[in-house]
Amino acid sequence: MTHDHDLVLRPTAAQTEAALNPPAGRTGGDLVVETLAGLGATTVFGLPGQHALGMFDALRRSTLRYVGLRVENNAGFAADAYGRVTGEAAPLLLSTGPGALMSLAALQEAAAASAPVLAIGSQVPAAGLGGGRHGYLHELRDQQASFRDVVKSVHTARTPSQIPSAIAAAWQSALTAPHGPVWVEIPEDVLRAETMLPQVTGMDATPPELPPRPELTALAAHWLTTAERPVIVAGGGVVRADAAGKLRQLAERLDAPVVTTYGGKGAFPWTHPLSLQSWMEDRHVTDFLEDADVLLVVGSGLGELSSNYHTFAPRGRIVQIEADPGKLEANHPALGIHADARLALQALLETAGEREDEKAAERVGEVLAKVRARIDSQGRELEQNLLAAVRAALPARSPSFWDMTILGYWAWAAFDARHPNTMHSAQGAGGLGYAFPAALGAAVAEPGTPVLAVSGDGGAMYGLAELATAKQYDLDVTWLVVDDGGYGILREYMTDAYGETTAAATELTRPDFAALAESFGVPAVRTSPETLVTDLKKALGTPGPSLLVLPARVRMFAPTHQ
Repeated sequence: MTHDHDLVLRPTAAQTEAALNPPAGRTGGDLVVETLAGLGATTVFGLPGQHALGMFDALRRSTLRYVGLRVENNAGFAADAYGRVTGEAAPLLLSTGPGALMSLAALQEAAAASAPVLAIGSQVPAAGLGGGRHGYLHELRDQQASFRDVVKSVHTARTPSQIPSAIAAAWQSALTAPHGPVWVEIPEDVLRAETMLPQVTGMDATPPELPPRPELTALAAHWLTTAERPVIVAGGGVVRADAAGKLRQLAERLDAPVVTTYGGKGAFPWTHPLSLQSWMEDRHVTDFLEDADVLLVVGSGLGELSSNYHTFAPRGRIVQIEADPGKLEANHPALGIHADARLALQALLETAGEREDEKAAERVGEVLAKVRARIDSQGRELEQNLLAAVRAALPARSPSFWDMTILGYWAWAAFDARHPNTMHSAQGAGGLGYAFPAALGAAVAEPGTPVLAVSGDGGAMYGLAELATAKQYDLDVTWLVVDDGGYGILREYMTDAYGETTAAATELTRPDFAALAESFGVPAVRTSPETLVTDLKKALGTPGPSLLVLPARVRMFAPTHQ
């Protein structure tokens, strides 16, 4: 029997000494940074504001590394990437009102991609909470309401003693499967107030595990073992759970072909004989998935992009493993298993039998040949060559970040992410401007590893201010800007839907990107399709930030929904 007194954590001698002799002048802001450090954080992102200065003042007295960006939304993208790359909760420090609200698009992307971002924002003084009538600078009637529909959980600390517990609860929420962004807010006067509380030295916010129910995996294993044509769809949940190795083991045991969603890029080896790669918008692949008698979907909700724009109509049984209970059977009836992908795949490995299918790899090859023939018939050699050039220049383990741009759309389907968790995009929420600030966050997470960002000229305009950030912190990020004179994908969407574009909306006046980068002290090169491999290799191999401008009019491949 366990008694309450068995759970009491007794302080060490060092903790007792620190508690009895705290440094003078500590504030609520110190409690914030001490709690973050106690939970294991080493780096924080953000942008200061008047109400949040208590936190930023406390950073001077902490061991945390601060990385400041120039726009709150970009700071959120950087934290998002840091969380994806490290698997750790990425603290994001923000100010009240406009500063906080500027982060919402980034937090929406973090939510869609299950990136663990711990956003901590200031608030108006405690006396003004919930009123909206006091006339405080940046005051909102209900700041939390703006975040509640975006993040996993919302937390408030109204007194200094509430700060450590609120942040610890948020930290645990962010790292509980499925990972995601959380929001903590603390009034300005609470952050500034001196505190009598001792230094925070003992924090534990270990997230609970999410194992599958054994009766569900037993049935799923039986279905898969006895299936005639099993197929696996691997989504972003496999990557977030670090479960690519277990996925490969199960696929090889079952001789089951695997297709990765755009969020699941890298979850399965691209050139493996059982790999259907990532052609989710191709009817040949959709037909193959529909023909499966048992479809194992791991870490995907089979949403719009993963279901070929909801044209996918499965005829066989579906087993769906998903950490987000709201996504279970959201789009198709299934044997829903609410679990972390890694733990569920391990359970299937322990219960599924061997299955042999000598024709599985042959059928995969036939489908890929049809896909290749379709793409090759569309006259898109330029686009394919550009993607091949990027792959040839980028080191195998270097992270790449792709904006919502045509070459990025190609990359979703056709880019070989050599390893799990190395290719990232904003396809979860679909906002512009993700690639460059996210790449900066990844460079902070993995110093010494070259990182690539790919944007169109329209998306690049969102992040130009962060050239200063790249230079200030000397981050190893190469930014490739494909300059086609406007919002290229919207140009194509409008033409397809309405026969022509509204030029005032899709065509853009741009700066001289190379000259602008050089004005920040960032080396820049105007490249071409013929010199892209050489220029990219040189830029990626040179420490520090760099920019490449590629003037090119690229086109999308034609998807097949019917």
